[in-house]
Amino acid sequence: HVGEHLARVLARAFPSIDKLAEATAEELESVHEIGPQVAESVVQYFAEPRNRELIERLRKAGLTLQAELEGEAAPSALADKTVVLTGSLEKLARSRAKELIESLGGRATSSVSAKTDFVVAGPGAGSKLEKAKELGIRVLSEDEFLEMLPPDALE
Repeated sequence: HVGEHLARVLARAFPSIDKLAEATAEELESVHEIGPQVAESVVQYFAEPRNRELIERLRKAGLTLQAELEGEAAPSALADKTVVLTGSLEKLARSRAKELIESLGGRATSSVSAKTDFVVAGPGAGSKLEKAKELGIRVLSEDEFLEMLPPDALE
């Protein structure tokens, strides 16, 4: 089962259904965030003749089987990055910050780990900020985070 977030990750890496259908488990796993279970699930899906037939029927019916990722044309500084928000954000609502991260191809998570790329720390940041420092993860202020966004992201 592939959720909406992983579907976007796969669509960025394999922009056509044909490229995705031809991908090996190893190629799928080389994509950030795709693990062995999802890779195997995708490979098995396309190995099923009835699924291949369904795709052909959809194609003949005129369906375009290309990824059209709205607002994701140019890779952003947050593409394939894992970001943790901690402390208070003063300019953006936390939910809006998470939305922005995900719309730009990143992943907003709630806990800091070795896989975290950035921690955005506002006033009142505590244990997550400490853990980020211990792990050597880049810590950004809210302003630095906002500077990473494409100019039209906040429109």
